[in-house]
Amino acid sequence: MQCMYPFQVQTFRNLLKVCIAQRDLITGKTLHALYFKSLIPPSTYLSNHFTLLYSKCGSLHSAQTSFHLTQHPNVFSYNTLINAYAKHSLIHLAHQLFDEIPQPDIVSYNTLIAAYADRGECGPVLRLFEEVRELDLGLDGFTLSGVITACGDDVGLVRQLHCFVVMCGYDGYASVNNAVLACYSRKGFFNEAKRVFREMGEGGVRDEVSWNAMIVACGQHREGLEAVGLFIEMVRKGLKVDMFTMASVLNAFTCVKDLVGGMQFHGMMVKSGFHGNSHVGSGLIDLYSKCAGGMVECRKVFEEICAPDLVLWNTMISGFSQYEDLSEDGLWCFQEMQRKGFRPDDCSFVCVTSACSNLSSPSVGKQVHALAIKSDISYNRISVDNALVAMYSRCGNVQDARKVFDTMTQHNTVSLNSMIAGYAQHGVEAESLRLFELMLQKDIAPNSITFISVLSACAHTGKVEEGQKYFNMMKEKFGIEPEAEHFSCMIDLLGRAGKLREAERIIETMPFNPGSIEWASLLGACRKHGNVELAVKAANEFLRLEPYNAAPYVMLSNMYASASRWEEAANIKRMMRGRGVKKKPGCSWIEIDKKVHVFVAEDTSHPMIKEIHLYMEELLRKMKQAGYVPDIRWALVNAEEIERNERERRLLNHSEKLAVAFGLISTEEGVPILIVKNLRICGDCHNAIKHISAITGREITVRDTHRFHCFKEGQCSCRDYW
Repeated sequence: MQCMYPFQVQTFRNLLKVCIAQRDLITGKTLHALYFKSLIPPSTYLSNHFTLLYSKCGSLHSAQTSFHLTQHPNVFSYNTLINAYAKHSLIHLAHQLFDEIPQPDIVSYNTLIAAYADRGECGPVLRLFEEVRELDLGLDGFTLSGVITACGDDVGLVRQLHCFVVMCGYDGYASVNNAVLACYSRKGFFNEAKRVFREMGEGGVRDEVSWNAMIVACGQHREGLEAVGLFIEMVRKGLKVDMFTMASVLNAFTCVKDLVGGMQFHGMMVKSGFHGNSHVGSGLIDLYSKCAGGMVECRKVFEEICAPDLVLWNTMISGFSQYEDLSEDGLWCFQEMQRKGFRPDDCSFVCVTSACSNLSSPSVGKQVHALAIKSDISYNRISVDNALVAMYSRCGNVQDARKVFDTMTQHNTVSLNSMIAGYAQHGVEAESLRLFELMLQKDIAPNSITFISVLSACAHTGKVEEGQKYFNMMKEKFGIEPEAEHFSCMIDLLGRAGKLREAERIIETMPFNPGSIEWASLLGACRKHGNVELAVKAANEFLRLEPYNAAPYVMLSNMYASASRWEEAANIKRMMRGRGVKKKPGCSWIEIDKKVHVFVAEDTSHPMIKEIHLYMEELLRKMKQAGYVPDIRWALVNAEEIERNERERRLLNHSEKLAVAFGLISTEEGVPILIVKNLRICGDCHNAIKHISAITGREITVRDTHRFHCFKEGQCSCRDYW
């Protein structure tokens, strides 16, 4: 068959370049077929570009085939396939192929460095960096920006690299300065980030990425007005404003919880035509999900996007998972995403696992875990494993959480935080604190979240001295300024121990005005110890900050009722009705055979309610024989108006008791059961379930809004300190 003339070969080359630029895989394959039929003379140049085409189109197998069919591969051939492996997170194959290159050039090194940098692997990058310098291949901006990005978690090393950049004259590269700026900002060194940005302006090396990076930095450090000011300055200077700029500004509004400003910016984007962009849409969904108190606006934004990508789907799943009552929508979104042909990535699994945690659904959580294993996620596996540890802990299975933790090939601060928090919530405080000490021994730096879990573990077990030691350690040893959550933990710690005046003093001496979290902690402690006078003060302060939150009304009303101060209790209820405040109805639920059964107090709607009542009556008889005495104070009704038998009957029909009874008659002997309650467990139910666990020989776990109560052989993991 006759070959093409030279001018026809040039046309063929141009067509192939167009296919690469437009990601036109079908036309590209047609051209490749013509090439195989020998209508075009064999050419390493063309073979390389076919490999590049398949790589750009995400067809890894075809890229591999094209590479292996190249008769005389050159360094460009290798670099193209290395880049394809890197895009598919096959870093081991990329490095194997790199080692096969007869004479790798700087592009070869840059490609592999970038691949490791995307994974945050500093060690291999530094070794490659050293080789480049030894071979004197000539460093460039791509090399240094990749090295700095890879070492971003070690701010000391970034400082050294920054010095090297300035001393050797590489600070003329915008990409290098952008990497330094982003690393400083991410590690909390905002002033250094601003200094880098300012010096870039003085040296005339800023690009659009620099402005975007600085806007993101402002958002990370809650400098929303400064971020908007930078955006306005960009527009004035006539710089190109793209989807990344828009998303960066939206991120700043989200970080400072400025919904009004974000909505105004949304309006501007509609006028400029950016609102249909998938990348910008992700920023809008993140803004509305975190600042608007729901997902209504997020759905509207999502529906306006013509071609949703994987990131947009992930953002929607993440948004749903932030709200416990919308977590089922998050699962539906995850399934719908797969039906549309998207393959879940690490972020997808982290978000959907969070939704499973909210639902406390062990069966769904295990299905997601199995899918994650089958998906063989090679990139950012540690984040998925961290989410699974948290999920199993929140589903009442701290043993499986530990199994996942122990099988992880590496741990970071989040891994240990998740496990420490899991043990703290389950009352296994000794293991929680042991892990914290192990964390310090391994030089894994704790963060503010670590100390919340550690202080919580101390609070749940009455370890006042240890808690004060860890609280002081935060600032003295690690330079972490205590935030509202840490003060709340200390108030809870002292309050549970009966040191109410000391807890009150913490509120009075805090370096910032106390919020509802602190007053709620003090109010809870007052309820535990029956200090009505201080409770009134805490409730009033709470209501001053959140007048429509039902919690302080309910807690104060229950305290009055427990003290038989019925008139005051009635006044609180009248106040609630007058202000239109509604108490969230208490309910408990249990999952049996992948179906969730929900119960409320005095429930008559369940199809097996008769069997449940008969079983509860039989259980009550055995419990009383074992020494159980109903604590009728928890009936919270006037003793003068309702007889004792009726109050006992009402206690027997609390939602958690009904859920436990249903779980016991619906499962085989010896099978542990998990109950979830949307409020705090009542004192009588706590006492009753201890007796039930001893009588039935079952492990019964109740997750309420504060912690896990793991009942076994007549004992609770909280040791009655709750």
